[in-house]
Amino acid sequence: MDLLAGPDPVHLPEDAADVELAQGAEPMDVARRHPASPAAWAALAAAAQRAGAPDVAVYAYSRVGYHRSLDMLRRNGWRGNGPVPWEHEPNRGFLRCLALLAESARVIGEDEEWQRCSEFLRSTSPAAYDALLGD
Repeated sequence: MDLLAGPDPVHLPEDAADVELAQGAEPMDVARRHPASPAAWAALAAAAQRAGAPDVAVYAYSRVGYHRSLDMLRRNGWRGNGPVPWEHEPNRGFLRCLALLAESARVIGEDEEWQRCSEFLRSTSPAAYDALLGD
């Protein structure tokens, strides 16, 4: 047993919301049908952002998705740290929520939350950080 090795990467299960979103379903409708889905909340936050919704709405949607994501991660073996690879498509809902939460926190002036969330994303998935927040 390698005591220096970190925890195994978490691979979340397939998310039914991803299929509906890929087929063009409205994010609000998908979130209603799948309220535990990180992908649904990430899509809802991103749609709100694109539509010019108030910054706090984007923050709220992404925060709900972030917390729903933490629940799902824990149910799938995550213990508060370790990799959540961007390369595993079902992980992307969580990673997008985290990035959107970081961005929206920065927009509303919540600098500590921006720092915490952006660093959490970078440490959890450097590839997601580069894809979503890259400097």
